[in-house]
Amino acid sequence: MSFGKNIRTYFEGQWHEGDVPVMRAADHGIWQGSSVFDGARLFDGLVPDLEAHCARVNRSAEALMITPTVEIADMVEIAREGLRKYSKDAAVYIRPMYWAIHGSDLGVAPAQGVTGFALCLEEVPMPAPDATTTLTTTQFRRPVLADNVCNAKAGCLYPNNARMLVEAKHKGFGNALVQDAMGNVAETATANVWMVKDGEFFTPIANGTFLAGLTRKRHMENLRAAGYVVHETVLTLDDFRKADEVFLSGNFAKVTPAVAFDDVRYDHGPLTRKVREIYMDWAASCPL
Repeated sequence: MSFGKNIRTYFEGQWHEGDVPVMRAADHGIWQGSSVFDGARLFDGLVPDLEAHCARVNRSAEALMITPTVEIADMVEIAREGLRKYSKDAAVYIRPMYWAIHGSDLGVAPAQGVTGFALCLEEVPMPAPDATTTLTTTQFRRPVLADNVCNAKAGCLYPNNARMLVEAKHKGFGNALVQDAMGNVAETATANVWMVKDGEFFTPIANGTFLAGLTRKRHMENLRAAGYVVHETVLTLDDFRKADEVFLSGNFAKVTPAVAFDDVRYDHGPLTRKVREIYMDWAASCPL
């Protein structure tokens, strides 16, 4: 089931129109969950960090013991080829994917060297620049590397994200502010999280419990280059309750202001707006 429209799928060496089947009933990826993906974006004729997203899906495959089969440069060109078929004003979600096809002798571990690959393009609008969300706590935690593949963008991680998000929605909020196993803030159910305090930027330190995103990294580089102070550090729920501004960062929306955390309210503040402004200025250097 797609969440966009005007879908194009690259599979088995060629482009197909629509949401075509790519997995079979006995593929390891469907019954053992050995699948990884990544997400990039086309908007305003721009494809920021496309190569970095393609590189990360190969790293994710290796972390999940799947053999990546497409060179990064080739994957980038496949994506560009498919994107050129869209209108100039289209906003498109770019999703390269791998999954294991065969299992090992006991069926559980994926067999090496036999890997499915697809790249799916879906037209999905960019959220409006002033679109905001609200946050609440969740009973569910981020896992650690000892018990899950936190170093991969793996499909098997997302049911836990869904539990967080559904719980937040049931409480009347848009997203969940998620803790790690130690009780410190890791990220949200769907994206990395930031706070602003006294004119400086803070984001949870990458401690192996969550995927430190490419857009997060880009914001850090852009803000520091613009002269702002950025801290990667341990943050608690109370730190966020005392923040001046809070926002989410991720590939899908780039910057999403948070205007509430439970009963605490925030403004869609000037520094959150500045993050988006700086990002969009940088993104202009990444044409399709």
